[in-house]
Amino acid sequence: MIRGILTLAILLSCAPLGAHDFWLEPSTFRPAPGTVVTMSLRVGENFEGERVTRRSARIETFIIRDAMGERPVPGREGRDPAGLVRVDDAAVIGYHGKPHAHELSRAKFEQFLREEGLDQVRIRGDRQRERFHRFAKTQIGNAPTTLGFRYELVPVRDHVFRVLYEQQPLPNAYVTALSRNGRRLTARSDRNGEVTLNLGKGVWLLKSVHLLPAPEGADYDWDSLWASLTIEL
Repeated sequence: MIRGILTLAILLSCAPLGAHDFWLEPSTFRPAPGTVVTMSLRVGENFEGERVTRRSARIETFIIRDAMGERPVPGREGRDPAGLVRVDDAAVIGYHGKPHAHELSRAKFEQFLREEGLDQVRIRGDRQRERFHRFAKTQIGNAPTTLGFRYELVPVRDHVFRVLYEQQPLPNAYVTALSRNGRRLTARSDRNGEVTLNLGKGVWLLKSVHLLPAPEGADYDWDSLWASLTIEL
């Protein structure tokens, strides 16, 4: 158990590099009507990660939206799974974490830019101070999936997804899709904010990062917005 705690501490301290992805993982993507579905928070890389316990101090929003409307996802403090919801049909669940400050060397920040398809970003100085925001979603069934998050990925039709920044389509966004069996696909969004990814059957994690210069006078250099979406096809 001590080894597991140490591993999680390392993963969290290394974000956003190395083990930076963050996603929602339901106990099932295809529940029978009325089933209680648990929601785990995961942090890691290559769609493998450690479970993160529920911490209210870190949560901005944790919601479910279905045919009954929108409501908070309940859960027990300090526990995993972080939430549990009763699903009658289709639903989308979203988690928005409170911003977290982080500082990286120039070399590590440049590595992060390469990994996330942000090569066009130009930086100054040896240390880069970043404030990152996590927007994680999961979809159960054919649910309406726009939650109004500042940055999010939305299924549009078969193999097509839209990248939204402040609810507007974002062109040239870099999107990565990872499968449980090790497949990795990438694409950039077109002028309509859409990417086409020929995903096969199975569980997938889609992710994207949008980087913004900090407002004038801020005590950090960048706002990074991290969007993820887990689905089963």
